[in-house]
Amino acid sequence: MLGKTANGLFWLSRYLERAENTARLVETGQRLALTRMGDDDSEWTSVLQSAGVLSGFYGEHDAVTKEAAVDWMLRDRDNPSSVRSCIEAARQNARLVRTAVTGEVWEAINAAYMASQKFLARKIPERDLPKVLRTFRQNIALVRGMIHGTMMRSDPYNFLRIGTFLERADNTARILDVKYYVLLPSVSAVGSSIDNIQWESILRSVSARGGFRMEYGGLGGPQDIVHFLILDPRMPRSLAYCVGELRDNLRYLARGSGKPFESQQIVSRIRNQYLSHDVPEIFEYGLHEYIQVLLGQLAELACQIETDFRFYE
Repeated sequence: MLGKTANGLFWLSRYLERAENTARLVETGQRLALTRMGDDDSEWTSVLQSAGVLSGFYGEHDAVTKEAAVDWMLRDRDNPSSVRSCIEAARQNARLVRTAVTGEVWEAINAAYMASQKFLARKIPERDLPKVLRTFRQNIALVRGMIHGTMMRSDPYNFLRIGTFLERADNTARILDVKYYVLLPSVSAVGSSIDNIQWESILRSVSARGGFRMEYGGLGGPQDIVHFLILDPRMPRSLAYCVGELRDNLRYLARGSGKPFESQQIVSRIRNQYLSHDVPEIFEYGLHEYIQVLLGQLAELACQIETDFRFYE
């Protein structure tokens, strides 16, 4: 497969996943704001920070408000990670690799694009925000279902999956980091006197509440939630699960190459060095510091995948 085609598939799936994840972060901000007393605008600084778009936001705005933060994350084309920007970029990449995806996948991407153009044509009233966020998630889930249900398990499918799980791992880590920022400076250390309602919001933001309740019932606490979202290989948005999928997809693409790609070695390092600790060790090291290291490893992996598969040749 041409490197440019692999690049288009990789970024198509990354942008779709990022659009959904940005919508999830907005929902997380809303839920966390409801758990705090008084002015809730301070919560949005943490959401923008964790999404990696705070500096860009301050380039366009003087102060963080809920209305400005939501509009920046959902509609603003000056924000390359906004839902609108991501869905438009995903559709553009889909056009470039049109012959590598099925007709059903292309139609689902077009439907997601048309819905985003409709809903994001103007600022979204607060009363409509939950419905709009839910629609974005459903449309992107439809694209993912078409990929899973109609595409051959060949190179294009595996490049799509690599993009999805790399972006998803990054997002789960960032949503956990939102919790870190929300806690400061109300407690002296992450893991002490943690508000269970806020942790419940974190579970909801990654569609993990149902699975968590099945596993722990009503007894699970913050350490169980961190274990579930980072270390549990059965939870489809946990870091352990995403990294396991990346290992399998890269292994498929490396078949016949004679030796592992460097990106495979990075995946092995993440699994063996960073996902082999237990939760008390993570809290002792510092949840925020641990997440930042993992985000750095995932960024290095993304760059190495581009190099290994010659995306720009």
